[in-house]
Amino acid sequence: MTSASAETIRPFRLSVPQSELDDLYDRLDRTRWPAELPGAGWEYGVPDGYLRDLARYWRHEYDWRAAEARLNEWPQFTTTVDGAHVHFAHVRSPEPDATPLILTHGWPGSIVEFLDVVGPLTDPVAHGGEAADAFHVVVPGLPGFGLSGPTTQPGWEPARVADAWAELMRRLGYERFGAHGGDWGAVISRELGRARPDRVIGVHLTLLPGAQAAAEPDAVELSGLGARERENTLASWRRWAQWSREGTGYAVLQSTRPHTLGYALTDSPVGQLAWIVEKFREWTDSEEVPEEAVDRDRLLTNVILYWLTGTAGSSARIYYERAHAHGHTTRPAEPSTVPTALALFPAELQIPLRHRADRTENIVRWTEFDRGGHFAALEEPDLLAADLRAFFRQLREKGNG
Repeated sequence: MTSASAETIRPFRLSVPQSELDDLYDRLDRTRWPAELPGAGWEYGVPDGYLRDLARYWRHEYDWRAAEARLNEWPQFTTTVDGAHVHFAHVRSPEPDATPLILTHGWPGSIVEFLDVVGPLTDPVAHGGEAADAFHVVVPGLPGFGLSGPTTQPGWEPARVADAWAELMRRLGYERFGAHGGDWGAVISRELGRARPDRVIGVHLTLLPGAQAAAEPDAVELSGLGARERENTLASWRRWAQWSREGTGYAVLQSTRPHTLGYALTDSPVGQLAWIVEKFREWTDSEEVPEEAVDRDRLLTNVILYWLTGTAGSSARIYYERAHAHGHTTRPAEPSTVPTALALFPAELQIPLRHRADRTENIVRWTEFDRGGHFAALEEPDLLAADLRAFFRQLREKGNG
């Protein structure tokens, strides 16, 4: 897009009509519940007793207006990039020399993931930090997700999103910036660094797809490793094998028939709730219920954004587009030259291996934490914010910032 009208950035304020909330409440009241296999627990999916209680809380106790007001504390905007409607928050730091930083979520997340990290990142002094560690933060919703959805064109796979983010940052006046992401946000942030190494200062990730042991390691690989890396390699393989057996059903469905799934989730709020909350239970650092890792209200705020925007199907399309991408929409998988940090949380889906990560990334920081999972910004916002500050401080001290 080159015309002035196409590049227009429009102020946005979230204001959901009461009629949409009333429709949600009516649907929750009329939920048609399936029969449950007694004693099945979480092994067959979300248990009936847990979901009924969560749905009751959503209907009678959860306060959307409070969540709406919290989101509206951020300056929000919309624009059109490459034909897609993009909603984003743009929170400038009180420190004029702050480092621009774009934060990218994944599925089944949203901009809600970053509610507790934006303050410490934009105003570190107010949170016990140093002024030099401040960021101007941009938090976009992925095309097709939540307030950035639904998309109206096919082809929105990670490389295209990365190009859109580069354009968004240009429109905001940021020629040089950092990038952070987890889940799809990690894939997109890495693509952003590979596509724009002249503009991206550094890439900070909580997930590095491809760096795990996706096949059983052989004796040759193991023989060249130290004791700890051998142990990590075997653990990585065991976790990947378990996830491949038990945890990939959602991805197969979303990468093959996202629209069929979309009918069900767009019509049933409890269906949408179950589809997302199962992943929060499986992917967080929790034992029994996801609320051990993520606040219940925050979890529901994430879910309700999918519901209110009707984006269950369009958000699932990123899986389809990646699985069906052709050569003209993807870049060769050459190694990244951009300084990269990996923050490792123990309950993450994959265990990346340093000797494999070094083959494809310019790893300059590798931090292992003792708690936290896939949704790092929600589960351990203080740890994540501190690691982001430390990484970009390290780059500044080396003259890369």
